Amino acid sequence: MDVAVVGATGDVGRQVCTQIVERRVLPPTARLQLVGRAGGASGRAVHGLRADLVDAYDEHAPLLDVAHSPDDVTADVIVVAAGLTPPARTGADPDRRVLAATNSAVLAEYADAIARHGSGHEVVIVVTNPVELGVAVMAERLGRHRVLGMGAWLDTLRFRRELAVELGVRRHRVGGFVGGQHGEDAVPLWSTVRVSGLDADERARAVAALRRGRTLDALPGEIAAAKDELARVASQDMGAAFELIDTWPADLRLVTRPWMTHQSGAKTPAGTASATVDLLEVILDGREIVVAGQVALDGELDGRLGPTDGVPSRGVLGVPVVLGPGGWTRVLLDELPDDEARRLVQAAEGIDRLISASAVSDAGRAAGAAGPQGGAGSPGVAAGVPGATGAAGAVRAPGPVGAERDWVATVHGLDQPGTLTALTGVFSTRGVSFDSLATGPVDGDGRAGRIVVSFRATPRRTRALERAVRRLATVRSVVVEPAGDSSRRGTPG
Repeated sequence: MDVAVVGATGDVGRQVCTQIVERRVLPPTARLQLVGRAGGASGRAVHGLRADLVDAYDEHAPLLDVAHSPDDVTADVIVVAAGLTPPARTGADPDRRVLAATNSAVLAEYADAIARHGSGHEVVIVVTNPVELGVAVMAERLGRHRVLGMGAWLDTLRFRRELAVELGVRRHRVGGFVGGQHGEDAVPLWSTVRVSGLDADERARAVAALRRGRTLDALPGEIAAAKDELARVASQDMGAAFELIDTWPADLRLVTRPWMTHQSGAKTPAGTASATVDLLEVILDGREIVVAGQVALDGELDGRLGPTDGVPSRGVLGVPVVLGPGGWTRVLLDELPDDEARRLVQAAEGIDRLISASAVSDAGRAAGAAGPQGGAGSPGVAAGVPGATGAAGAVRAPGPVGAERDWVATVHGLDQPGTLTALTGVFSTRGVSFDSLATGPVDGDGRAGRIVVSFRATPRRTRALERAVRRLATVRSVVVEPAGDSSRRGTPG
């Protein structure tokens, strides 16, 4: 399978690409596409990033490809990390509304391009903030089960770490999830916490001690007061601010520690990328595992939130879901305690307001582009964006997918061991079989020979195959044509 990272040269995108290669998530025959913007700094930087990754990891790096247009994004799994990020400096509190107003157009452009040119089976992991808006935009165009926001999984890993530190164990021994909205409206689901080695009674006592007699109803006010106190302390001593966080309860640390990290100027690209690559590995490995993520709901929470049920049953919300190779399949959430249910409803309402405001803003821009005569303007996010109380299930069907057809690829490759193995690896890892394969004579200098392959695939998968074959170190040239068109066959491309 192939992976594309949109926004590959940003703080998080670069870390995602590096961890994909460093953790050997992709085999050498798979393709990692680095996506930048033509004419901008990222359009130049993706070439340098590719060279840098090859320098560092040449022994096991996948095939590294570069793209500069949304229309050229071709992969089985797409990580969307493009767009504006909040400034990392003390006193600059991220405004999600500003991020939404700026990033909605970027998200819509890529979502429309994937819907137009995609295979109809891509899975999208949204990293761009606000994550919930990104999920809404992508799900409305691509189908809700193919889109997952990584924010709730990152918050979940942070929560588990805070619990593990206080319990004196390693994080992998702690279970439990965080839902809601990524950031200050994250909802620690204390009722889902599990600790390896503790029975039900021992776990209940441990959780009660960790919560310190508090409920989630008090958490928003605690967060606001904590931020004010941290800003005051950090203005004198940043180290003292982090020491102060260590004295607070785990759910308060969950929110304030990453906020303080961002305020320090360090940002949080490593942790964000690690959580993203975790999700990527699950999808690529073909496993099914329970994670937390922002998804577009369509009634999955009906009857599960007690007396507050009904509000977040439609729209984007962070919840535990089963994730597999085709995306997420179902929500796994039992009936919740009242305080957790109330906080989820409040988070859903906040997400609804954010998405609705972005939809109105986009509609205004589109109307302005149309002009006073009401002509066709640029497509916005407004129509059909699922809000927290809107119709998330009313998903626009993906655009028509190109039918499979017969192709012939003529490859000029070095006459040495490994050339044919590398070529067959590119096809097999993408689920495409050869209908026939023939080798031709070695050329005049005795170094390269011709390999002619016939196969059947969609036009989009064929473009991906051609890109991947061109990147093979032992390949000089490749020409791919529809079967029956022999006008150029055998001519180096």
